[in-house]
Amino acid sequence: MAANPISTSSQGPRAAGVYRAEQASAGAYITLVGRILFSTIFIVTGIFHFSAADIAYAAQAGVPMPGFLVPASGILAMIGGLSILLGYKAKIGAWLVVIFLIPVTLKMHNFWAVTDPMMQQMQMAMFLKNVTMIGGALLISQFGSGPLSLDGRKNR
Repeated sequence: MAANPISTSSQGPRAAGVYRAEQASAGAYITLVGRILFSTIFIVTGIFHFSAADIAYAAQAGVPMPGFLVPASGILAMIGGLSILLGYKAKIGAWLVVIFLIPVTLKMHNFWAVTDPMMQQMQMAMFLKNVTMIGGALLISQFGSGPLSLDGRKNR
């Protein structure tokens, strides 16, 4: 029986180890890019939570104490987003994002209460976007920020 010339066993243990190291490195960079892309929306939009327009929009939507709650939610979103971006206590940062997203999703994107079909469709898309982001945050809350992060550096 002839040995398979491209099997890892015929190349020795070093070749298999090199492949695993390259694969782990690629995963680390993919995780980093994912964290950057995921956190950007929370950091950027959190800044707008201090604007009069965002506060007025929330007041019109029936948010109680919008002058306090909208900026407070912006702080929550930015802290969570920065935590995820830097990978510093990212599991806690992900929970902050979840805590931010749940009430915002239910109050600001309640498509079921909208009568205009075009607005209802837009609010449903925004609702589903937020539900998807909750799912991403829950994954980060369980799996962390990966090796290319401040948490990963501390663990090495």
